[in-house]
Amino acid sequence: MEKSQNGEHNDDASSICGYDSLHHLLKDNLKPHHFQEVNRLLTGLNCGKALETIALPDSATALSVEHGFDIQAFHFHADKEVLREPRVVRVGLIQNSIAIPTTSHFVDQKKAIFEKLKPIIDAAGSSGVNILCLQEAWMMPFAFCTREKRWCEFAEPVDGESTKFLQSFALKYNMVIISPILERDINHGEVIWNTAVVIGNHGNIIGIHRKNHIPRVGDFNESTYYVEGNTGHPVFETAFGKIAINICYGT
Repeated sequence: MEKSQNGEHNDDASSICGYDSLHHLLKDNLKPHHFQEVNRLLTGLNCGKALETIALPDSATALSVEHGFDIQAFHFHADKEVLREPRVVRVGLIQNSIAIPTTSHFVDQKKAIFEKLKPIIDAAGSSGVNILCLQEAWMMPFAFCTREKRWCEFAEPVDGESTKFLQSFALKYNMVIISPILERDINHGEVIWNTAVVIGNHGNIIGIHRKNHIPRVGDFNESTYYVEGNTGHPVFETAFGKIAINICYGT
């Protein structure tokens, strides 16, 4: 078995040939000049140069080792402006898997995802992240390909338990959080939307964006679960800049 990023064997079934990420697998098994070219194709260039990695604080690295998640950081440069001083905005992206089998009680599944994300969000906060973005429908299994209506039980109001869970982190770390949920609109006949909730760095709800377009390709039809959004293309003013959101197929 190959070694994980911390040098230990990783027998987790979710690993890639024993590695915590595709990046580490390629880096350890390709010649340096081959890896450089493959990495360019996968991550692109920034201002004509390869992305620069950033050293993370020990506290964040320790959390990743203790709780078994991969963490990486990169520096994106921008062209220098003439009339404005440069500033640094730290953006964090989280992609999580489910925490317990989908045969478990729905309440237990959601709680387990919350518990799984706690140390990941703490790692982002200790790294000085200003804007944290979670994945589409992060608070449930991504079941939109099953055509099984029962997964709509995970839907919740904008100010529901997922938002309340994240508001404490927004306050703790002075962080804006983009939280995409399956929304149950209890004020309008319990219509279900695919919604991103924008949580301000004071724990306030700045606003929402609802996914505009639904993929309908062959038998893959997400209208089984939610309807097209009605919010248009809003731009949200936050403490760290203006943010607009696109959810997957929603442009």
